[in-house]
Amino acid sequence: MILFPPAKINLGLKVLNKREDGFHNLETVFFQIPFCDILEIVKSEKFTFKSSGLTIFGEEKNNLCIKAYELLKNDFDLEPVLVHLHKIIPMGAGLGGGSADGTYTLLILNELFNLNLSSEQLKEYALILGSDCPLFVESFPQYATGRGEVLEKINVDLKGKYIYLINNGTHIQTKQAFENLKLNPNSEANLKQLVENDVLSWKEELENNFETSVFPQNPELKSIKEKMYQNGAIYASMTGTGSTIYGIFEKKPESIFTNKQKNIFEKIVCME
Repeated sequence: MILFPPAKINLGLKVLNKREDGFHNLETVFFQIPFCDILEIVKSEKFTFKSSGLTIFGEEKNNLCIKAYELLKNDFDLEPVLVHLHKIIPMGAGLGGGSADGTYTLLILNELFNLNLSSEQLKEYALILGSDCPLFVESFPQYATGRGEVLEKINVDLKGKYIYLINNGTHIQTKQAFENLKLNPNSEANLKQLVENDVLSWKEELENNFETSVFPQNPELKSIKEKMYQNGAIYASMTGTGSTIYGIFEKKPESIFTNKQKNIFEKIVCME
């Protein structure tokens, strides 16, 4: 069975306060885009994980596809499988690729072995894998609160728009991004309402709090965002804790970089 785990972008991101469990309460809108990895899982004589495409960093045992299989195997009598992940979404870029891969492993295993798990049950398993994993159980835009696991469907229409992704290879330490962050517990603006407003209003109203902690130490990222607007974006932002910057365009944009550096990743997707 083959599925295509998608990337996501954050439409706004507010961090409200730190919780007693060490996580943070936040507010964001997760928006999935048609930029995907490829995940194939078939029954096999022994469990095997293979990968191709972009290099997957870190120890193999920590891969969320493997953890997802082991998670379900603890509760169900699963046969061995062969997992082949073709990696296209850059890692550590704020695009949620690894989370999507892990969650889509749950979705495939649920179908492959007729486990009959509901969406809510799958979300519970996904949350064990990571805070932003449950959002990939369903494919529509979702307003998220709590640590990112309290999800609510939201109406966001970007049909016909182009989303331009740029990642310059900067590695943002999530811990450092949080340490330098100014929390926003008393913000009166409701992010859900802001996103449901016309996209043309987002430039002045919709913010990712992490830009205030990440941009001062990585001014090149701020420069990319500014170039997005100079290039005609109607909205531009960093996604997650970075370091990918995206712009939303009415027409297909030209490349910002005339002389591409080796570490520059660019992708333009059309929301059909």
